[in-house]
Amino acid sequence: MSVKKLFSVASASALMFGMAASVFSGQAEAKVLKASHQWNTKDVRHQMVQIIADEVGKANVGLDVKIYPSKSLFKPKEQWGPLTKGQLDITAFPLAYAASRHPEFDATLMPGLVKNHDHAARLNDSPFMDDIKAIIDKAGVVVLADGWLAGGFASKKNCILNPEDIQGQVSRAAGKAFEQMLVGAGASIASMPSSEIYTAMQTGVLDAANTSSGSFVSYRVYEQTKCLTAPGANALWFMYEPILMSKKTFNKLNKDQQAALMAAGQKAEDFFFGAAKELDSKMVDAFKKAGVEVVEMTSEQAQKWRDIANKTSYAEFAKKVKNGEALIQKALAVK
Repeated sequence: MSVKKLFSVASASALMFGMAASVFSGQAEAKVLKASHQWNTKDVRHQMVQIIADEVGKANVGLDVKIYPSKSLFKPKEQWGPLTKGQLDITAFPLAYAASRHPEFDATLMPGLVKNHDHAARLNDSPFMDDIKAIIDKAGVVVLADGWLAGGFASKKNCILNPEDIQGQVSRAAGKAFEQMLVGAGASIASMPSSEIYTAMQTGVLDAANTSSGSFVSYRVYEQTKCLTAPGANALWFMYEPILMSKKTFNKLNKDQQAALMAAGQKAEDFFFGAAKELDSKMVDAFKKAGVEVVEMTSEQAQKWRDIANKTSYAEFAKKVKNGEALIQKALAVK
């Protein structure tokens, strides 16, 4: 056999071996799921997604989760559409971001519906959340883990406990329902991202602000305020921020993979429950260390705010959203 023919035979054999190796490798290679969110890698919501990635990897079911943090894959409010279409597999997502598509979701950022973290846990298993999750499911999305974040009020002028305490102040509120309630209490509103609160207070644009515990600390708002109203046992501000998965992706997986994802989601949810409480504690410590007065509302004070919300935020929601009033009442019925 000529050298040229030997080379040809050898090349063909090498090519066939390479193709076979490629096929075998393809069969053994894990399916990669894309997970997206808007936060940096130190945020507890990233840690929640990381737990899911780690646990799914340990389960050895042929799945890997690749995380794209800091809005590196999608902009924060643009994740819902790709999720429903299967273009995005997993996201940590404040549900109210999708309220323009499903107005019922505004109920998950509604003043006074969630009192504290333990109350939020009870709410997760209530008819209120059954209704919310039915809408999520119908849209083509699976809930892997529930998550609620608390927040509070801070002011440069005085402690905000009763509605009259905010009269005449220019305040930033997180969400339009909170804006409606604060206007009902006599405040003026300046809308802006939480990242701009510090500068707005520093320059006199804002007197007060309402945001999450994490944002209060991350943006060092304690350097610009006189008093903090911490969530405590009678919070007004809570936001639902679950870990969601595309149903199109989920339904393509085998039973072992689906089970591994749900088990990982439960572990992430359990972690987040404790971590969210820890965020509140860190906020209180940071404000006290900075010499800021820290107070908490009584149940009677919180009810005064709910009375205003009933005439403003709740009434507007009931008017604009089909079955909105029933949804609010289901949330308020959870003790």
